[in-house]
Amino acid sequence: MKSEAKKIDGVAPSAYGSGGLAGRENTLRAQKDISASDPGPRNLPLNRQNPSSNLPPVTDHGTVPPIWYSFDLVHRRMQEGGWTHQVTERELPSSKEIAAVQMRITAGGYRELHWHVADEWAYMLSGKARVTVLNPDGTMFIDDVEQGDLWLFPAAYPHSIQGLGDNGCEFLLVFNQGEFSEESTFLLSDWLSHTPPEVLAKNFRLPLESIAKLPTDSLYIFRGNLPDSLESDIAEATADARSKGPSYTFKLRAMTPTKKTAMGDARIVDSRNFPVSQKIAAALVTVKPGGLRELHWHPNASEWQYYIQGSGRMTVFNSSEQSRTMDFNANDVGFVPAVAGHYIENTGDTDLVFLEMFVAPQFVDFSLNNWIRHLPRTIAMDHLGLDSEEIDQIPPGKEIVL
Repeated sequence: MKSEAKKIDGVAPSAYGSGGLAGRENTLRAQKDISASDPGPRNLPLNRQNPSSNLPPVTDHGTVPPIWYSFDLVHRRMQEGGWTHQVTERELPSSKEIAAVQMRITAGGYRELHWHVADEWAYMLSGKARVTVLNPDGTMFIDDVEQGDLWLFPAAYPHSIQGLGDNGCEFLLVFNQGEFSEESTFLLSDWLSHTPPEVLAKNFRLPLESIAKLPTDSLYIFRGNLPDSLESDIAEATADARSKGPSYTFKLRAMTPTKKTAMGDARIVDSRNFPVSQKIAAALVTVKPGGLRELHWHPNASEWQYYIQGSGRMTVFNSSEQSRTMDFNANDVGFVPAVAGHYIENTGDTDLVFLEMFVAPQFVDFSLNNWIRHLPRTIAMDHLGLDSEEIDQIPPGKEIVL
């Protein structure tokens, strides 16, 4: 005996006639004109920014963990020399593997000497900065980074960041721990202010009068003086270098796209082309107006997204008839559970640019189109109800951006 046909939003499929999904959409759209009316209080600016949540497509169903947040909703810590704020597992409970910090440092300002319990992956959003990091063998790495560049500092490696140029810099920091907090950083000033002065004098071989000049409170972000040239700093810091260490910076935006189509491109960086990044993989994706980051999923990690430019929407399919659609704009964060199917569509009239981040050594994804086109033809036709000519119209490879 056939099971009774499932009702869709309380309406039997037969009520849609022969129009299939299109008929269902038209019928429910008419119903929603009345059913979706909301005469009560509303946050209209938020409604307008996320119409796919306010009036979701009829294909949305069930309960999907949160897939959206925004840096514009969190508190900013203001300092003399810049500011910082963060989106962690506390703000986006779904994201248990990645936390992120957005930071601004003015010209000459410092993110003081410090280290972390997690790896630090960073993408430069604007401006220019000088970074330093100490290797365990005592050698120092120093480089300048600008918009589109990134760096990776392994956990426990001490480092610093200083804003350059006329306007300093702004960047995104990504950590491979969802519960990470920028407030739990190991700061040099914090350590010094909580160590007995006589111990500091013995360690530094300085008189107590000199020790009295040291910071007595955390500096965190503070104003400083613009440095000399990069070449001068490198020569001074590496005068006693015993070996040439690895590079901790990478020019992501300047690299040749890993995949490029007429509708956009993707630049993939992971341990294969950036060896120090053993725990974090990423893709910088550009989707032109009308384009689509194709239907796909990732087998090895959840996906954490940061939207740099433009506007788009994403539907996440999380199995068991669960799907959720949300809209995204610049400075928003997106999240996709591991192995969940999804797409990202450009819904604006300018390029959509975003980062895909993974706690994994390599970027790996499965393309739905690629799967269908590599199946024996009969299997694809039986599952989809399409004829052979229609199957042939489906893109055959991993396009990434359609």
